[in-house]
Amino acid sequence: MKHQVELISNAIRPVIEAEGGYLEEVTITPAGRRSLVTVIVDSDRHLSLDEVTGFSRQVSEVVENLSELGENPFTLEVSSPGIDRPLTLLRHFKKNIGRLVNLTVKGEKIQGRITEVKDEVIILDTQEVAFADIEIARLEIEFK
Repeated sequence: MKHQVELISNAIRPVIEAEGGYLEEVTITPAGRRSLVTVIVDSDRHLSLDEVTGFSRQVSEVVENLSELGENPFTLEVSSPGIDRPLTLLRHFKKNIGRLVNLTVKGEKIQGRITEVKDEVIILDTQEVAFADIEIARLEIEFK
């Protein structure tokens, strides 16, 4: 299955990047006689439903024409990262400037609003945190 994930990733990455997106992850999960192929797509801004639908169409065209996948039936699911997905790259933090985040830094829990990202440093309110020191980072769900 790892080979299939690499095959799909390599085939769809150029299509996603050509539209200004990033391929975050591809997973294949057995689901009875079928497989579930899940593709997570992101960009530097929050994607609209129409944009995700556009990525889905393009990814579907490419994946359906991959003869290397054989005749095994599969269901394709294309989505953007959920609110509960961890922030793992600097660009994830840049995209979420202004949002409240919970961090674990050297075992210590920190909460603050992302106000700036510069070089390898995340600024929460007035506190600077080195990106390399962040163990876990998740957005906090806020209700207005």
